[in-house]
Amino acid sequence: MRYILLAGLFAALGMAGAGAEPNFTVSAAPVADEKAVFATVESPNVVPARARIGGTVAQLSVKDGDEVTQGQVVAVVGDEKLLLEISSLDAQIAGLQAQLAQAQLDLSRAETLFRQGSGPKTALDQARTTVDVTTSQLRARIAERGVVQQQRTEGQVLAPAAGRVLQVPVTRGTVVLAGDPIAVVADRNYVLRLRVPERHATSLKVGDSIRADLPGSEGTPVFGKITLVYPRTEDGRVVADAAMAGIDTALVGERIRVWIAAGKRPAIVIPAGFVVTRFGLDYVRLQRPDGSVVETPVQRGRDAPTEAMPDGLEILSGLRDGDVLVRP
Repeated sequence: MRYILLAGLFAALGMAGAGAEPNFTVSAAPVADEKAVFATVESPNVVPARARIGGTVAQLSVKDGDEVTQGQVVAVVGDEKLLLEISSLDAQIAGLQAQLAQAQLDLSRAETLFRQGSGPKTALDQARTTVDVTTSQLRARIAERGVVQQQRTEGQVLAPAAGRVLQVPVTRGTVVLAGDPIAVVADRNYVLRLRVPERHATSLKVGDSIRADLPGSEGTPVFGKITLVYPRTEDGRVVADAAMAGIDTALVGERIRVWIAAGKRPAIVIPAGFVVTRFGLDYVRLQRPDGSVVETPVQRGRDAPTEAMPDGLEILSGLRDGDVLVRP
């Protein structure tokens, strides 16, 4: 019984260690003829947060590199003239309210005298007109004060979009006019903007896969997709945008090396783990038809990683279709 349990344990361990594909069948297949280009990390939307009124920057709550949300107050522009206008309108409103109270009292007295027959109707009509005019003037002053108060509220400079602040061209105490930029905000949905020589324009299509050497990826290739090819050229180059995970923490304008497909060619690609290097020579373990395993030298080419085979390695010679490799 003990031997049966040990045999079952060894079989389980063998199955657990077999998850790394012990054998690989060689087959020639079309691979992308990659070209290296440089792409820059850019934001699709870079918008300024502008002052809506003229005045002096009384409060500045962001700096370069800060994260902001849409509608967040990034600065406050103050105008002392607005406070003076509000004070003036408050005094006028108080005076009109006193006049309205007196006019309403005169109207009540005129109505009483008219009912008693001791007052003329012209006096009653004049009192009513005075109440109506004073009421209209009071409403106009209140509305005017609301307009000035709204102008004061518009001194708050709001972030037009959620993202990262790229630049703050003003400081506290700066005098600005309506429409002047207070901060420049970049949308956080970054893209890789490629500029490819126009001779490769025919091989650049939306949906094509690209790979990049991102900083901090420790040599692991990162793959992305082309999302937009612009219908124009800039200085003999085609402009395209690509979406890729892992660039959210990059700096706007950072240059990254990107590999794009510039055509197809047949090649043999195998996982790099099947190649062993000794004394400067590369070998693979080849399984013969009779089941025996021998080592055969191969000539390695460049790395050819794909999403299905991240450690892909091109083999220039030494293998052919149908060969079965055994993992060392």
